[in-house]
Amino acid sequence: LRTLKMLLIHDLVEIDAGDTYFYDERGYQDKAQREQAAADRIFALLPPDQAAEVRGLWEEFEARQTPEARFGAALDRLQPLLHNVATQGVIWRKHGITADRVLARNRHMAEGAPRLWEYAEHLIRDAVKKGFLAPAASPPS
Repeated sequence: LRTLKMLLIHDLVEIDAGDTYFYDERGYQDKAQREQAAADRIFALLPPDQAAEVRGLWEEFEARQTPEARFGAALDRLQPLLHNVATQGVIWRKHGITADRVLARNRHMAEGAPRLWEYAEHLIRDAVKKGFLAPAASPPS
């Protein structure tokens, strides 16, 4: 239940802040500031005791220091991966995303759910084989 609360609160803050596309490097430059402002706004609407509890859960999730937060972060990363596979990589292909970027951005799943990370790696390899995801980018010569 604690992990589910963290995920829901994390998503509410992301939505309020204007969700940033996962591979948008430019959008990630001010993502933390936008989310902090959104959290401050949302949590200020609550009674102080609830605000403290919810902010604590949000901060715990963002820090990924507890087993629950690491597991929640793994789940948070798995859902978009599943979506991309289910849609045959439409968004990956639209944005020119390569397997190395997907692996790098999702690797921390192993910290919270090693078996899920193994499954995610399988999905990523399979997506490359099926042409849903471009193989790793070649380093410049």
